[in-house]
Amino acid sequence: MTREASIIELAQWLNSPPGRYLLAWEQVQLDHGVADRFGFNALQLGLCELDGLRANRMPQRWVASDSLYVPERVDLPPVEDGLSTLAPHAPLALHCEFDALPFPNQSLDLVVLPHALELARDAHDTLREVERVLVPEGRVVITGFNPTSLWGLRQTMGRAMRRVGLGGSLFLPQGGEFIGYWRLRDWLRLLGFEVEIGRFGCWRPPFRTQRWLDRGQWIEASGERWWPVLGAVYVLVAVKRVRGMRLVGLARRQAGKKAAAPAVVANREGRRLRELQRETME
Repeated sequence: MTREASIIELAQWLNSPPGRYLLAWEQVQLDHGVADRFGFNALQLGLCELDGLRANRMPQRWVASDSLYVPERVDLPPVEDGLSTLAPHAPLALHCEFDALPFPNQSLDLVVLPHALELARDAHDTLREVERVLVPEGRVVITGFNPTSLWGLRQTMGRAMRRVGLGGSLFLPQGGEFIGYWRLRDWLRLLGFEVEIGRFGCWRPPFRTQRWLDRGQWIEASGERWWPVLGAVYVLVAVKRVRGMRLVGLARRQAGKKAAAPAVVANREGRRLRELQRETME
């Protein structure tokens, strides 16, 4: 399956009952994740169905897409009253490749990636590009499917049945690579990021109909309390850390030497001048 077909398949799945359930949870988490992030420039990469920057106050905001496909509009939950902002305009649309962003080094204060890594041509290159354009202490917000969940287990079983010729059906979109939460944390740490927030959500079983999803609503509280890491989706907020320079080795020893010689010379010259003045007076 091509990447363009995978993007279209994901957009169609998001219009299903489980897809709308997932979008509603992610929208609330993104609103809280970007509300208190200050700066000048913010960027969202992919998944235009979500308005990941609507609760952010930065004056310059872009929503980038690497596909020409225009998804259908999805109803999203309203912004909470405490997070509402007076944004002057909607984010600007941008078409570009996620592993070659048209921004200079250290020019963005916030980057949001809702499921962008799962459909990227190379997730490592995309993350490295995000690290390049972020300013020191800039934030990145990432959402993704959790492979170690009931939804992930259902997807794995469907793929296994297809491989052996039993014709199993898939619950989640077929395209893309699901990146585990702990695996993503390792990638971010290698790039110099420090994870601030990590949260899981959507613990209801993999039901396809809205009726059965509503019946599983009681599982939400239990899942968050007793098995939080088994949520179907996760959101992660990380900050880019840039350590200060330190002199080491020979440069450090040379910098630490005391520069008292000029003062000693000056004292000797002053003493000699006073002796000459005393001899002249005598």
